[in-house]
Formats: sequence, C-alpha cells, structure tokens
Amino acid sequence: MPPLVHEIEAQKVERQPSASSDSILSDMHKADNIAENGGAQVDADQELLQRQYELAQLDRTSKANWEMIKKLTVCGVAFLNDAYDMFAINIVAMILGFVYYNDAAGSAQNTVPKKWDTLIKIAVQVGCLLGQLIMGRLGDKVGRTTVYSAGLMIAIITTIASAFSSSMVRGFNVFIVLFIWRLLLGFGIGSDYPLTATIVSEYASVHNRGKLMAAVFSFQGFGNVLAPIVSIIVLACFAQSIDHDVQNLDYVWRIIIGVGCIPGVSTLYWRLTMTDSERFQHVNDHALSPSDESTTVDAESEKLLAQQASTGSASPAPEEPGARETALAIPEEVHPRRVKTFVQYFSEWRHLKVLLGTSIAWFSLDVAFYGINLNSSIVIGAIGFAGDIRADRPSRYIIRNCLGNIIINILGSVPGYWISVFTIERLGRVRIQLLGFAALTVLYLVLGFAYHQILDKSSGAFIFVFSLAQLFQNFGPNVTTFVIPGEVFPTRFRSTAHGISAAMGKLGAVAAQGGFLQLKDIGGKDEWINRLLQIFALFMFLGFLVTFWIPESKGKTLEEICDEREEYY
Repeated sequence: MPPLVHEIEAQKVERQPSASSDSILSDMHKADNIAENGGAQVDADQELLQRQYELAQLDRTSKANWEMIKKLTVCGVAFLNDAYDMFAINIVAMILGFVYYNDAAGSAQNTVPKKWDTLIKIAVQVGCLLGQLIMGRLGDKVGRTTVYSAGLMIAIITTIASAFSSSMVRGFNVFIVLFIWRLLLGFGIGSDYPLTATIVSEYASVHNRGKLMAAVFSFQGFGNVLAPIVSIIVLACFAQSIDHDVQNLDYVWRIIIGVGCIPGVSTLYWRLTMTDSERFQHVNDHALSPSDESTTVDAESEKLLAQQASTGSASPAPEEPGARETALAIPEEVHPRRVKTFVQYFSEWRHLKVLLGTSIAWFSLDVAFYGINLNSSIVIGAIGFAGDIRADRPSRYIIRNCLGNIIINILGSVPGYWISVFTIERLGRVRIQLLGFAALTVLYLVLGFAYHQILDKSSGAFIFVFSLAQLFQNFGPNVTTFVIPGEVFPTRFRSTAHGISAAMGKLGAVAAQGGFLQLKDIGGKDEWINRLLQIFALFMFLGFLVTFWIPESKGKTLEEICDEREEYY
C-alpha cells in the first residue's frame, strides 16, 4: 500500500468504533482490499461506511419510549385534525345553502350555487398543494420540527378566522372570504404530509416503520367520522331554534369549523418542544459543501506529505521503480465524494422514475378519492339518506346526511386504514398498492358501466360495491402513497420529495373537484356520474402501472432503500 494511503487508512481505523454489523464490516474489508490495490476512493468509502454504521446503530437502538409515544400522538392527532378540517366542508356547504339561499326560488332553494360550492371545497386542496411544496422543501433546509410547528400555528389561526368569515359591506361575500381563509388553512395543513412522514420514518425502527407510518396516517379515518359526529351534536343542541328560525344555522356552521382547532391546540406545546431526529441531525452534520470538503482533504494530504518529507530527508529509503510517480499521483486522486444536489440526483433516470412513480400514483388516486369524498352528498343521496332538501325540516335533513357520512366511512373507509396497518409489514408496500389499484380499477368499472342498473335494482348492492371501493382505497394506495415517499428518498431530500409527491396528489384533487365533477350534471342532475366512475377507473389503472417504478422498502433501512452511495459522485 502506498505510504500516503496507508497513513490515511490508519487514521480512519483509529476513529472507527470497535464493533459494527457484519455487512458493514464486510464492506470495510472490501474498502481495505481496494486500498491495497491502489484504489483512489478509499478514504471516501471509509467515511461513507462509518456513517452507515452510525445510522445502523440508530435503527438498532430505536425502541418504544415516552419520546416516541409523544411524537406518534402528535402526528396522529395532526392527521385527525387535517381530515376533520378538509371533510367538514361537505356539511358546512350544505348548511350555508340553508343560511344564505333559504329564500331562493325553485331548485335553487337551500342550495349553494355550484361556483361557490366548488370554490370553498377546492380552497384547502389548493392551499395544501402550495404548503406541501414550500413547507416540504423548508423541512429539509430549516429542520423538520421547526417547520412542523409553524404549519400547526398557521392552521390554528386560519381555522379560527374561517369560523368568523362574513360578507363585507362592499366587496367580497362570505364565500370569497371563506375561500381565502381556507386557502391559508390548507397551506398549514399541507406541511403535515411531508413532515409527519419524514419525522415518523426517521424515528421508527426497520421492523415497525411502515406500521407506525400507516397508523399515524390512519387517524385520518377517525377525522372523517368525527366531522359528522360533531355536526350531529351541535345540530341536536340547536334543533328547536333551527326549526323555528333557519338563520340560527349560522351559529352551527361556525361552531363546526371552530371545533377543528381544538385537536391542534391540545398538541401545540408537544409539537413546539419536539426535536429533529438523530438521523436528520447526523446527515446535516456530514453534509459539507464541496469547497469545505476539498479544503479539508487538501490540508490533510499536504500535512502527511510534509511529515513524509521531514522524516525521510535524512536517510531516504530505496524506491521501487514507479513508486515515486504513484506517491505523487495519490494526493490528486484521493478526495471525498461530493454530495449531489437535488437536481443532480434526480437527473438520473433510476432516481427520477421513483419520484415519478410516487407522484403519478398519488395523483391518480386522489382524482377518485377526493372526487368521491368531497361530494359525499351525491353518494348519500343515491343510498337514500339525503331526504328532501325543501320539504324536510333543516335539522332533520342535515342530520340524515351526517348519518349517511358516518355509515359510508365505518363500512369501508376506517376498516381499510387499519387492515393496511396490520398487514403492511407482512405484505409490503408495493404489493398492497398494486392490490388496491387493481381492485379499484375493477370496482370503478363495475360501478361505471352498471351504475343505474345496480342502483335501480338494489340500493344494498350499490352500498356494498361502493363500500368495497372505499375499503380498497385505504387498504391500498391511500395509505401506501403516503408511506412510500417517506422511505424511498435520501434523508437530505426526503421531505422535499415527499412534498412533491403529495402535491401531485392534491393536484389530482383539484382536477377532480374543479374539472371532472363539473361534468356530473350533463344530461340532468347526476346523470354523468357513471361516466366519471369510468374515468376514475382509468386513473386507477394508471396508478397500477407506475407502481412498478417504485422499489419495495419492507425490511430495509432507509439507507439501504436508496443506497447512500448514490448520493455522491
């Protein structure tokens, strides 16, 4: 081994811990063999293996403790809160129709016009899209927990402001004001997706990482059920006054929205006192800029050459032929690998296809997921829980719709979440996603081509098929599209890449709400729903195809999944 490489190796060995895993030890031996053969990257390899050893230690020492329980609680409540805020707008939009359009004539009575209904429902989705991109990037740059706390404070303030929305004397009406506040609310909610995923994935151990991430996300199902439950309670308290004067519903919708800040406020202190994971801190500590790395190595090489010159000047040792040339060439070749930028990393197809796979899969899912769930009144009407909006008492009509919401979620949505939680470490993420997309493709085709036949002959059969679709949304891509991006990208880009994937999902929600569902009344009220379901089936098939671009992450460390060596050049 040339003298310079030998001395650098000796210094590295002195800094290494006495024990490591078998695989990392094997890699270290390989690095030694490379050094003996004159390999130029040995110093960089040893530093990389050292970091891998330290990160592997984090995985082995990760275990349940109070700190982890606190973080999981905060993250779970975050998704409960987010789902409540996003899906309560279905009920609020219904109430606003009674409050502001009670005196309208004909079919417009008690119904919010389509343009305002779309505006207030789409607001959070647009805000989420922006929040996921911006806050996701800041999560990698500033720190996970700092941005996570900021997102919650934005959500709390804007939720309270939304509850006090009203029309201006001159200018915006209540719907535009509500749109603005819910847009900002969505921005705060958007931070929860990339940051919750990265926080949980970086704290959890290899063997329960997927389960914990899925469990945290599954609190979304409880939020979906909590919104109609709270609405029923508030409506029951105001029932007599509402039936006496429908304008008393103005209190009800404001209370329903305002309750949405309670879960966030209850966990605000815990979120403010959270610290970034050791893995994130460790990666940041080693992410020197290229100029810093070059300066450090050049100084070390010059020092070693100076030591060789001073010790060898009195009695120079005989040289073998070519030894001098080799020794002089080594300092120029031995240099640590530079860290790739985001653009450099994803400019390579093998990495870009993973980001495209997670993004397109999430986009495809949310076209159908939000297209159905943000317009649950369509399905509730189809199964007979809607009632008559003009003939029924307002309180009875709204309560029946809330009960329909609860039934839909309990039959399919909530069980689907928890089936994923208990099977994700056995079946794997990719297999569950493929299964879910395949099942949804078939079910939406059945509903799309036999919509009227099934609904006319048996509402029970329609409820069964629709609930089955809800089940496979959550025992399938709705959970896995959240989990996978939190695992398959390097720590330095994890929050950013997850934010991009999630933002593509929200783009799908916006496309469904602002585009596809505007077509549902072509040929008559709800006459085009069967065509929409057929379109949703095509998107499910697209999601199935792009899933093959995504690697399986079950049973692997975060560093093994994306191969840390790929982050350097």
